[in-house]
Amino acid sequence: MNRTLPPPDTGPDVSVVIAAYNAADTIGEAIRSAAAQEGLTVEILVVDDCSTDETRATVAALGTPGLTLLPLDRNRGPGGARNAGFAEARGRWIAVLDADDTMRPDRLCRMIAAAEAKGAVVVVDNIDVLHADGRREPMFDAAHLAAMPGLTLPVFIDANRIFRATHNFGYMKPVFRRSFLEEKDLAFDEALRIGEDYLLLASVLAAGGASAIVPEAGYVYHIRAGSISRVLRLHHVDAMLAGDRRFLARFPLQGAAAAAQRRRTRNLKETRSFLALVQHLKNRSLGPALKVALGDPVALRHLSMPIAARWRRLTAPSALSPTTAEDLPLKNKG
Repeated sequence: MNRTLPPPDTGPDVSVVIAAYNAADTIGEAIRSAAAQEGLTVEILVVDDCSTDETRATVAALGTPGLTLLPLDRNRGPGGARNAGFAEARGRWIAVLDADDTMRPDRLCRMIAAAEAKGAVVVVDNIDVLHADGRREPMFDAAHLAAMPGLTLPVFIDANRIFRATHNFGYMKPVFRRSFLEEKDLAFDEALRIGEDYLLLASVLAAGGASAIVPEAGYVYHIRAGSISRVLRLHHVDAMLAGDRRFLARFPLQGAAAAAQRRRTRNLKETRSFLALVQHLKNRSLGPALKVALGDPVALRHLSMPIAARWRRLTAPSALSPTTAEDLPLKNKG
């Protein structure tokens, strides 16, 4: 991401980067919401990650002012597609929008104003969860967010543990000051297909980036009928553990952040043990299941909730209460 910065004030206020993979049915709505942002200038960068449907044709046919289609020649996953968009962005700020989600018209104006008033390099806001039946509810408690002066690294790491009762801040969609990302050489970890959002925001905070929080919901997270979602699997957890190791190699943590990271690492290992145990039970491999259960006290401690209940939380997120962010679908983003 190291490249020469353009002269100040020559680009748009914000670049909206949309990574798209087989998103022909939803990409138009996402683009229209980005183009409808009020009170600032916007460029929209749609990065097509080798879709096999009509995504590229749909985008090309829109004719939206300020819209650029960036087709990739190989599938790079959500992090890689977003990195490609970030590399072409000219805005002072960069916002990420999923191809099946939308934004309220005043979202980016409010967020950037809050960030600039505080001198922050990253700003997050609340999220509206919109169900297929039209029900809408905030993902996070607005009063709780309003009471937070900013998002700190220890709080952010602690809020990103699986099976916690509190909300997972990893679902937040930050808006970043582009110059900070470039000066610090920060980008999405392309080795991750799940959890890449978490790691970039954690890196910004670990690099000393100040944050701002807008407690009102401006991002709309769509849960659509028939949408494809991923199930958390062993290789996803292994990839997240490896990503955390790369993060720690660059940002050695101390104090409260280091303690939070130890809790997160234990949680990921605990989750891995649980997934392995459930897989053995599904395969009726009782010997290996017993070995995991008896040989790993973390796995045993994790069984305080019945196996069936935890398995449902991993495999049928659409049947769960949407008020807990970890229960929301892991969207297929390529």
